[in-house]
Amino acid sequence: MSNLEELIQLLTLERINDNTFVGQNYQAPWGRVFGGQVLGQSLHAAYQTVADDRIAHSMHGYFILGGDLSIPITYEVDCLRDGRSFTTRRVVAKQNGKAIFNMAASFQVKEDGVEHQITMPNLITPKKLMNSLEQIEEMEKTDPDSYNYIKLTHPKVFEFKPVERLTALLAKNGPPFNHMWMRSTEKVKADLPLQQQLLAYASDYNILTTASLPHREELRKGKTFYASIDHAIWFHRKFKIDEWLLYTMDSPSAGNSRGFSRGSIFDRNGVLVASVAQEGLMRNTRAD
Repeated sequence: MSNLEELIQLLTLERINDNTFVGQNYQAPWGRVFGGQVLGQSLHAAYQTVADDRIAHSMHGYFILGGDLSIPITYEVDCLRDGRSFTTRRVVAKQNGKAIFNMAASFQVKEDGVEHQITMPNLITPKKLMNSLEQIEEMEKTDPDSYNYIKLTHPKVFEFKPVERLTALLAKNGPPFNHMWMRSTEKVKADLPLQQQLLAYASDYNILTTASLPHREELRKGKTFYASIDHAIWFHRKFKIDEWLLYTMDSPSAGNSRGFSRGSIFDRNGVLVASVAQEGLMRNTRAD
């Protein structure tokens, strides 16, 4: 995808009937359907069956099978409950009649109540940082294959500015903490539901590799296969995807070829707008 309009078109599904939708695929260079795409499209499908006064506050998805890029994805929405305050939906994504992903989402009317949040860490501002593509320039001569692959797979519609050294450049083990500024590369004139769908898409970048940070030396001995297993997002407050957001990530645990990571997303004013959790596969194939 070369621009934001193409991403919005990707997330906007074709309606087949009241509860069935069809979406196309981003032709990901790694040959499988991108998890962020399915997260965003499934949230879009759920939103089409929900009253306008309700906003998503959480979504929990499981990736069941790797998606085939050549086949459109059908999203079937099950309207589980429409309550006075909350609405619950289940979405099953299918290809060739088989489920590749399922998701539960909850929506709520706006209500007043007590509030608190954790404090955003005091980190270098994005203005003083290089973006991901600038960081990898040093690889062009030392590791041209990795350099070309990262440039090919880097999303053109989002800009990422790592606070620390970019994960792909790390050869030594380090603590399981990762901080990333991110925003869309173009202005977004959209309501909150579409902003949430775009954030769901972007939230799948960088979080799983956070679990690899304590194991870089071992994982670099062979080829590591990464894949999302499940992904959850809690939307706390409104935000704008075209303004800088700080994605703070940590990984409490890794084992049995799985890595578990958590993320908090803050706006520039330190407001916590969303929380994320993901477990993913980190399967290493040793060269020896």
